[in-house]
Amino acid sequence: MKKLSIILMCCLFALSAFAGGNKEVKDAISVISREEGSGTRGAFVELVGVQDSKKVDQTTIEAAITNSTSVMMLSVSKDVNAIGYISLGSLNDAVKAIEVDGVKPSVSTIKEGSYKLSRPFNIVVKENLSPLAKDFIDFILSAQGQEIVAKSYIPLDTTTSYKGKIQEGKLVVAGSSSVTPIMEKLKEAYLKVQPQVELDVQLSDSSTGVKSAIEGICDIGMASRNLKDSEIEKGAKAIVIAMDGIAVIVNNENAITSLTKEQIKNIYLGSTKLWSEI
Repeated sequence: MKKLSIILMCCLFALSAFAGGNKEVKDAISVISREEGSGTRGAFVELVGVQDSKKVDQTTIEAAITNSTSVMMLSVSKDVNAIGYISLGSLNDAVKAIEVDGVKPSVSTIKEGSYKLSRPFNIVVKENLSPLAKDFIDFILSAQGQEIVAKSYIPLDTTTSYKGKIQEGKLVVAGSSSVTPIMEKLKEAYLKVQPQVELDVQLSDSSTGVKSAIEGICDIGMASRNLKDSEIEKGAKAIVIAMDGIAVIVNNENAITSLTKEQIKNIYLGSTKLWSEI
């Protein structure tokens, strides 16, 4: 009988330990980041401060890495303890955007400057652009192009109308997965006025887009960050086509609705590991 009691006590202790451990696992923050080379990641770590004094990215090695905006959103939507970040213009009901320092991310809060996590959407070119590339850029920067941008992003202030001549040929635009959605919409509108043009939009990341533009692999690159000095030295030139916010996202079932920038920073540095620590 005594032996049986000891066995039962051991079993209960093991179950208790398992339950406690399982609670911690459920409470553990699933940190999700974009890949190196992502313009969104580069802008995020700079704006939030997830870097050292030499501006080297210090994202925790425990973070799960995703290679596009859509994969980031899917990953967060499937994990109740996940946290991630995406382009505000790509946000949908699959995930929940939280307030940062008490401010909700929106076009209006970015315009007025109260929401601090914002960055430019750039197209990247070199000298000696083709007439077709120049014409497409003129369309993007025109009132017609910026009207399309304004549906999801912060447009440029312009009243210049597009007055392009008839164009034909092929144009390749490549790079950032954050810029790609608006570029696809601009492509659709442009082809309505220039139906003889073949326009190929290729999704990768900002660094690949800049590199492709520099090397002449594409006509126009896309970057959701500012250019690096090393890229400018190689002849790359950035043209801002819109402003966008970076939304910090969590699972819809997560009770968290607001975090400070400092809390987000500590999560991505790996110093805050549990939701209960917030």
